[in-house]
Order: sequence, then structure tokens, then C-alpha cells
Amino acid sequence: MSELVPGGNVPLPDGTLTLRVPGPFDVSALITDDGGKVRGDGDFVFYNQPGAPGVRLRGEALIVDPPRLRAGAARLTVVISPADPGTPFGRLPSPVLQVTGPGGRVLARFAPARPQRETVLLLAEIYRRGPGWKLRALGQGYADGLAGVARDFGIEVTEEPAAATGGSAARAPARGRTTAAPARGGAGVASGGRGSAPWAAAPTPTPGGGSRADDRTDGFLDRVNSARIKAGSPPVSLDARLMEAARAHASAMAVAGRLGSESPDGVSVHQRVTASGYAYLTVGEQLVSGPRTPAEFVEYCLSANRSRLILCEPRFLHTGLARAADPRTGDQYWTALWASPFSPAGLARTAAEVLALTNAERTAAGLPPLADDTLLTTAAQAHSADMVTRDFYSHTSPDGREPWHRATAAGCRHRAVGENIACGQRSPAEVVRGWMDSPGHRANILKPDFTHLGIGFAGGGRAGTYWTQLFGG
Repeated sequence: MSELVPGGNVPLPDGTLTLRVPGPFDVSALITDDGGKVRGDGDFVFYNQPGAPGVRLRGEALIVDPPRLRAGAARLTVVISPADPGTPFGRLPSPVLQVTGPGGRVLARFAPARPQRETVLLLAEIYRRGPGWKLRALGQGYADGLAGVARDFGIEVTEEPAAATGGSAARAPARGRTTAAPARGGAGVASGGRGSAPWAAAPTPTPGGGSRADDRTDGFLDRVNSARIKAGSPPVSLDARLMEAARAHASAMAVAGRLGSESPDGVSVHQRVTASGYAYLTVGEQLVSGPRTPAEFVEYCLSANRSRLILCEPRFLHTGLARAADPRTGDQYWTALWASPFSPAGLARTAAEVLALTNAERTAAGLPPLADDTLLTTAAQAHSADMVTRDFYSHTSPDGREPWHRATAAGCRHRAVGENIACGQRSPAEVVRGWMDSPGHRANILKPDFTHLGIGFAGGGRAGTYWTQLFGG
């Protein structure tokens, strides 16, 4: 591993790279040509536009495959900014960039000098050098936000006039995150045989833990379901357990004074959902600051493509909404939760879809399909549940057991065993696509020696969803 200093560089291997900056930061990327300018708005990857050819933003991780950047691209600049806009870096932990390559090998680490008054930092750049690519550490700060950086890179930024409220005082623009947890995929492994008073729309409990809205929702549910019906999605209902989890998370964000899927005490919004007693097959959240009413919150969520997709996701059946005020500034912090409840039939459908998508990839590669294996499924399901229960994410469990140990304990007699894991993905299509984009996982899916497959899935934990593929042959 290379420990970089500003201006230092390191050659990069072939394959997909993962760049992470843990902490209360938003990661962005700008794709440019040799002249240092973007070709258009599509070259700016950030939380409301999380993808472009060759680069994808997943939570705090930026996934980059340099040769797949759009034609003419010669450079990708990694930018970070505080998750709470306007907060100077001097009030936050020092950012640290970690770059990993194929198989999860750590390639480089860069800890710049701690910025002070700056609100944006150009952290590093991936650039073409001859036939290959290199990483260079930067550490250049900006004081005028992402808009200033975007302008310098050739993006036209149009700022709408602030809407005045109660006279000349302007209201801060809404800010939000709409995610279902940062998605991660563990390296494929194969073996040959070894706060303040929160506000919430008070729910009226109904049988089964659901709820119906009262007049304090200010039309939230009506506005949401109107948008969902227009999108062809079924309506959602308020759920008392999701309301409880949203209330707790909004309050935690208000006390901390920043947006985040995980509060300073290390509890994630997904852990709050499971603690409330709601077991789910898929979950999403919208974390927003700025809107003053539920109506403004819905309007904000419908204004951006990513948050609109969450709000209108057809698989969601239940929702919960809450807000809390920062006691220091009065800023409003909102949490909206969306989920589909767990059922044994739903779990079986999820596993069957993962198997079908996996076999479609094998068929396309000219390989025979994998057979569903009950014993491998038992072991895979136990591992996903174990990662949620014991709060870890690894092929090796805390007691030292490896994939082949788990397969043997379940009664499997396969001579070769392999495992893929992932966390944070919301659907079978998303998780299989992520595995196929990773060389290690792809190798397991397309390994000719494997003949059988078991699928495990569990909702909960820090990341929200945990997936396991256990291969046998």
C-alpha cells in the first residue's frame, strides 16, 4: 500500500477501483478531458446523479472502472464536501481517502492536511498516463461550495432566487439523501475444499402494526399516494413501527446537527427499523433538511430523480415520516422510511430471482445453469442472518468459520465451495449486477466447476440488507 502526500502518485492496476472517504462527507466526481473541462452535466457524479459511464456512487464509496469512462475522458477528479452544507472542514474529522483494487486489496491511502474554512476539497484524481491509469493525491480546498468547483470545471450553474418567507429573510434550500444504505460487495472467495423534541405525524395504530394518518400529516400520505398512482405504483400506508424508527432517527440527526444514515452513537437508520419490530424484505430512506412542512418535504423528494424513484418504488407498501429541529439552529431534519414487510414467501421469491439472474449470466457465457441447493441455501441464509445479528460484514465469521465450514456444517458434500457476499443493495437485480461488475464475484458466478447454488438474504444491520451466494461443485 502507498501512503500518499500531496502531489504523490501511484500506478493503478487493471480492474474496478473503490474509493472511500468514511465520515460525515459527501463524495462527488468530475470527469474531464485533457483540457480539464467537462463535456456536459452528465460528467458530474454526485448524490442526486449517482452514475456515469465507468463511475458509480454508492453511499460513501465511489466505484470507478477507468477504461470504461466515456469516450475522450482523460481524468476523474474526486471531490468531497461536508454532508451538512456550509459546515467548514475545520469542524469535522480529518478526511482520509482509501483506495482499494480488485479483490479488496488496499492500493493507496491519502490523509491531507486538515482543511479549516474550506467547504469543498479536491482530494485526488485518477488520470490516464500512456496505456494505463494513475492516482495522484491533491488536497486543494475551495471556500465557495460545489457550485464554485463545478464552474471551474466548465459546468454552468444556475442558482434560483431564494424564496423569501415573512419578509426579507430567505429560507435555506432543502438538502437530502435518498438511499437504501451504502451498497457494498465483499470480494468473491472460492475454495477447493477447506436531542430535541421530535415531530411526527402521529399514527393511529391498526391491526398488524399499521396506522392511518390524522390531520397532522398535512396531506403527506395523500400527496405521496397521488404521485405513486401516477407512476403506476400501489399506494402505501403509514406504519406505526416505521414512524417510531423515523422519529428516533430524525431526533438523532437534529441533536448531531447533520444528515447521516448512521448517528454518532453508531446506530444506523436500518437498525432502528428492526429494533422497532419491523422485519422487511426491502427498505429505503430519505434524509432531508430544509423543508418546513410535510407538503414541502414531498415536493422536494419529487424534484430530483433519485428521491422520486424511492418515493414511487412499487415494492414499498409501508412508510413512516418524522422530523426534529436542531436545538441550536432551528433547522428541520426529516426522516422518511419506506419498506416492504418480510414474509417467507417473499424471501423465497427473492432467492429465486437471484438464482434466475445468476443463471442468465451463466447462460449468456455459454455455461450450464446452477441448480438450487437446499443445504447451501440453509448455510447461506444463516450467514446473512449472522452478519445482521452480530454486526459484521465478512466471509469469516467472528468465531473464525469460513464458507466451506458453514457448508459442511449444513450437510453439504461438495468438493469445491465458493461464496459471494454483498450489503446495501435493494433488489436481486441490483445485487447481481454489482457482483457481475466485480472481477472476484464474477469469477465465482461464471466458474465452470460450480454446479449448485444457495441464496441467503437478511434485512437489518448497519447496511440494511445482507446477501450471500454459496456455490458448490
